[in-house]
Amino acid sequence: MLTEIQISNSIYNLKKQIEQIESELLELGNSPVPLAELITSANLLRQNEFLLKSDHKKTDLISAYSVYSKSMEILLSSVFEIQNELKDILKDQSSLISSKTKPKTKPKTKPKTKPKTKPKTKPKTKPKTKPKTKPKTKPKSKK
Repeated sequence: MLTEIQISNSIYNLKKQIEQIESELLELGNSPVPLAELITSANLLRQNEFLLKSDHKKTDLISAYSVYSKSMEILLSSVFEIQNELKDILKDQSSLISSKTKPKTKPKTKPKTKPKTKPKTKPKTKPKTKPKTKPKTKPKSKK
């Protein structure tokens, strides 16, 4: 476990180192433009100095990436180991749970309860008929 912590710390430090080298490489800029005022050999010396610095930074960058990738591989293999251990633990736990529950299973009995009664309904009544009314007679007209 201690090595994983050391690896994760070194990964962080390597990441910072890579960022620093990339920044220094960017500060170098592009290859210097030959100056007309200088003779050819002076321009070649300037170009050579730039290329030496640039190559040195690129070599450092490649080395840092190499160490970084190896550390990541170690960390990734640790993650896979942990994953496999967790799978094994899960299998063991599930087998323990299933072995504990099998012998203890009993048929469930229904609890005794009163039978449900039908809700009371209103007694059916005969439809009401309208009372017969006497037809209204027309008033006799007086002639």
